[in-house]
Amino acid sequence: MESDKFDTVGAELEALRAEVKRLNEQRYFRYESSFFWVAVWSLARGLFFGLGSALGATILLAFVVRMLGSIDFIPILGDWAEQIIDEIQKNGSQ
Repeated sequence: MESDKFDTVGAELEALRAEVKRLNEQRYFRYESSFFWVAVWSLARGLFFGLGSALGATILLAFVVRMLGSIDFIPILGDWAEQIIDEIQKNGSQ
């Protein structure tokens, strides 16, 4: 009975070793083990993150300014929106 347990554990261990070997041979792990590829990937990822953040903020700000410009017919919000737009235009022209 004990030898059956050891045989089962041994077979599971061999299967685990084979799976880890197959996983280590994947292309992703071959590139991750190279410092050059990790540096290139990190640089590209950072550049695209920065570009996406800047584009997203620009689009969001344009949308907010457009919405503020269209609510001038609401008495309280219209005055507030007009002050914000005037401030943006004044600071943008400097």
